[in-house]
Order: sequence, then C-alpha cells, then structure tokens
Amino acid sequence: MRRVNINQLKAGMVTAEPVTTRSGQVIIERGVELTRPLIMRLSFYCVNEIAVAGDGEEAAPAAAKPASAPIYSQKIKTSKEFQTFQFDHSFVLNSIKNTMEDYVFEDGTLETDEMLRQTTELFDSCKTSLELFDMLHNMRSHKDSVYAHSLNVALICRRIGKWLKLDSEALDTLTLCGLLHDIGKLKVPSELLNKPDKYTAEEFALVKNHTRYGYDLLKNLPLNTHIKKSALSHHERCDGSGYPLGLTKDDTDVYAMIVAIADVYDAMTAARSYRAPLCPFQVIESFEQEGLQKYYPKFILTFLQHIADTYRNNRVLLNDGRSANIVMLNKSRLSKPVVQFDDGSCIDLSTTGDLHIQSIL
Repeated sequence: MRRVNINQLKAGMVTAEPVTTRSGQVIIERGVELTRPLIMRLSFYCVNEIAVAGDGEEAAPAAAKPASAPIYSQKIKTSKEFQTFQFDHSFVLNSIKNTMEDYVFEDGTLETDEMLRQTTELFDSCKTSLELFDMLHNMRSHKDSVYAHSLNVALICRRIGKWLKLDSEALDTLTLCGLLHDIGKLKVPSELLNKPDKYTAEEFALVKNHTRYGYDLLKNLPLNTHIKKSALSHHERCDGSGYPLGLTKDDTDVYAMIVAIADVYDAMTAARSYRAPLCPFQVIESFEQEGLQKYYPKFILTFLQHIADTYRNNRVLLNDGRSANIVMLNKSRLSKPVVQFDDGSCIDLSTTGDLHIQSIL
C-alpha cells in the first residue's frame, strides 16, 4: 500500500482503503478500481491523496473473494455505475442548491431550464428503474438536505411519470414539480428542520408553513400552475387529512398527488437519526397500513406495483433471520410476496402475520 497525490493517480489503480471526505463520508469504497470520473470526484471533494494498492497488489482487492457474499447495498456501492452516479448527483445537487439559494436569499433568477436539463440527464444515466432506485437507496444519510430530497423526489416523479406514460412536456412539468415542491423549507429555520427529536405541536405548525412559503415564492414566476400548486399541496391527501387546506381528491392538483407519493417514499427510504433506511417492501407495507385511500388510486397502485415488480426475483432477508427469493407478487398485498427458501419450500408472506421482508440481500 502507498499513498498517492490525486495529481499522480491513474485509471486502473485500486483503492487500498475507503476514501472519505473531511466530514467522514465514504465516497469510494476499498478495493475499487479508479476511473477518470472517480479521480475527478476526489478533486470535487477536495481530497488531496489516497491509499492505493502497491506494486503487485493492484488486482488483489478486486480479485479477493470475501468469506461471505456481500450484501446487496455493498455490491451496489462498489460498482462503477454507483461511483459515477454519486459524482453526477453531487454535481447536480450543488448546482440546484446554488440556484435555489440565489433566488430565495439573493433575489436572483430561478433558472428552471438549467435545473431541469441537469436533472433529466441524471435520470437518463440510469438505464432501468432498478438501477435508479438502487442508486438512490444507497446514497442515503440522516443528514440529507432539502436539496438532496428535492432532487430525489424529482427523479422519482419522473420515473412515476414514465410508468404513467405521460408525454415529454408533462414529464418535464412533473420533474420541476418535484424539484421545487419543498423550496418553502428554505424559509424555515434550519435548526428546526434538522431537529433530531420529535416536533412539538407548535414546532410542527411552523414546519407546515413551508407549503405556503413555497407557493408564495413561486406564485409570481412564469411557471406552469401545476408547479406552484405542487409546492402548496403536496401534503394534501385524497381523504382530506392533509394540510394546509385539508383538500380532498376532487380539489387537489393532479401533479401534487404524484409528488405526494414520491415525497413520502423518499423520506421513508432515507436514514433518520432514530432509524435506518426502510427497504422498499417495508415502505410498501407502510403505504398499505396507512390506507391507500389517502392517495389517488391510479397513481399509488401504479407506483407500488412497479416498485414491487422492480425487486421481483431478488433475494431478501426476512425479519426472522431467514433468507429467500421472491418468486411471486400478491397483487392484493404487494408488501407480502411469495418467497422460496433454499430447500425449495415456499411461503406466502400474506398468510404469516408478523413475518415480513426486512431487507434486500
């Protein structure tokens, strides 16, 4: 092992240690073969030098086989596709942050065309739905910012729009709805937004104001009305239980109802100070338990069906410690598929009470 300045790094070298930022975030795992985009990322994060395998060791980390198979997330995080997506996501995220802050705090121009272009290119870099959600699920931190959440919601919205077979103009509008849905949170004190404990009633009332703040920030701009209404109405629910106006299905903007689903999904699959990220099937179960009547039927059923189908045939870990393969989905209980164990036996999770999928392996 030897330490090498980033100016002397070459494609093909292999990391001998995990590479971290100054704050401790791992940006490249150990045993990863460097590519030009990865080396560019090191400069982006102001990393000056890293440890690489010494002479005769370059292929060892990649070729060495672990004692046990890596879990699904580890396989994703060590892939070249993830390393590239992470770099591109960080670049777009920084650009969106600068654009939003310039508009909200410096009275600048909100460059929505550029935000849309960058987000669309990031979306198009993922060839499949599985790849997109794998990328997003494995970049999570309980310190995710408003900007990271907004970008992720925009990407998920665009994916839902594709599943709904929306035309290109509608897809672009929906993507901007996702990007700008939480812009009002920039008007809420950051110490309140980032509070690790449960909000008091008074604090939650202040946080809920972000929907009105967002609408006020956008209402006078030459934007599609769906974008403005999504900022105001993405916390409304079809049964009237949402806020700020308690609207029902007939009165809530149709785009805002799609943003609502993407917003909840992204929040639940993100880490929190009090819990780890939930796996897709745990989120599906939460939607089912909460009551699908809160969401527009066509949108929520399309979304959950495609999410579940994305992970069909994957290997999963059950909450009793056993692992199995998903072999068939239950349309009436998408969170509880039929799984097959290594001995060939199968079990229908919809008939087993508390037994459920805990993680993807």
